[in-house]
Amino acid sequence: MAISLKLNGETHTVDAEPGTPLLWVIRDELKLTGTKFGCGVASCGACTVHLDGAPVRSCQTLIEDVEDAEVTTIEKIEEDKIGAAVQKAWLELDVVQCGYCQSGQIMNAVGLLRENASPTAQEVDDYMHGNACRCATYQRIRAGVLHAAEILEA
Repeated sequence: MAISLKLNGETHTVDAEPGTPLLWVIRDELKLTGTKFGCGVASCGACTVHLDGAPVRSCQTLIEDVEDAEVTTIEKIEEDKIGAAVQKAWLELDVVQCGYCQSGQIMNAVGLLRENASPTAQEVDDYMHGNACRCATYQRIRAGVLHAAEILEA
């Protein structure tokens, strides 16, 4: 079935069966591999993308549900003011260890800062709770989000 979707500002037509997770269309059909497969059940956050500006788990978002929406992946998030600040904070604080979960962490952090430009440490922990980090860099992730908020305030 041909489905049209807007991804990272460009319209694409893909041939996908109904029920195909958006994750597989992004990775396999459109060859954007920054969005990772982690668990397949929306529990780890590695596959997080933005759907009309809000973080969603692409492993459980069906392709037919995004036809009229704007999908943004990690490959384009730096063009967003908040996304650029988060990526800058990540680099300045050396947040990444292995890096596997980081695209999902960044996408979720951008979602948080869109909703709350000046979160507390507890608010960061609460919002980021669904994003698993196998290396357990949660303190560095929290520091990165808080630093990104400071960058945005400046």
